[in-house]
Amino acid sequence: MNGTTYHIPVLLNEALEYLNVKPGEKYIDCTYGGGGHSKAILAAGGKVLGIDQDPEANAPVQENFAHLKEIATKEGFNPVSGILFDLGVSSHQLETDYRGFSFGKDAKLDMRMNPKEQTVTAADLVNAGSATELANLFWRFGEERANRPIAKAIVAARPVNSTNQLAEIILSVRRRSKSDRTHPATRVFQALRIAVNDELSCLEQALPQAVELLQPGGRLVVISFHSLEDRIVKKFMNAEELKILTKKPIMPTDEEIHTNPKARSGKLRAAERK
Repeated sequence: MNGTTYHIPVLLNEALEYLNVKPGEKYIDCTYGGGGHSKAILAAGGKVLGIDQDPEANAPVQENFAHLKEIATKEGFNPVSGILFDLGVSSHQLETDYRGFSFGKDAKLDMRMNPKEQTVTAADLVNAGSATELANLFWRFGEERANRPIAKAIVAARPVNSTNQLAEIILSVRRRSKSDRTHPATRVFQALRIAVNDELSCLEQALPQAVELLQPGGRLVVISFHSLEDRIVKKFMNAEELKILTKKPIMPTDEEIHTNPKARSGKLRAAERK
């Protein structure tokens, strides 16, 4: 499985530019995926430690980046010249039906990024939570405004075990209109995925460790795909003793969006350790 079939890297050239890759220097790719970013860093002469918790990514190190400093120290990547996070879900995870990440393919509601280690699935959450708990989850992690009626509809229809079944329940509450840029189920699916994988907490744990690993002048580059991630990154970079390199987030070009529509929501922020 190569980098193109597993995942199409977003903002690849911009990530390399802000990492400022130098021959012989060490870099950490915290979200290896198909290795697209790592291969580009290697091609520029850098040394790379690739990390990914998904066993299907075939990363050199299969581990959650929440343990970044421990992993990097063990692998001899402390200190480093740059660290990259390409957050969110990969093309492979979305397009592989048995992973249960997408309403585009009918499958069991799963959404675990590391099925070998994680036990709680999205189906477990939707079938165990009360209407109030689900509504809170959909708002907190998906900012879904129809969170309460959707939660009530799910509870009334349980058990809910497939992606299509969940999507149809959501559509019964929020009919798609011509003005919708995304599918009405997008925010609920996002919320469940974030909750299943504890994504925001892992990010909050990893960012301080990344700064500790950077040598002076080292770069931290983060690509996010929704406002919850971006807020965490922005707040962290502004609060730390870092030199902000991107006053406004870098967005994909129209050409990149045309080639890869999933790039539309990508935002890149970068900072340098003083």
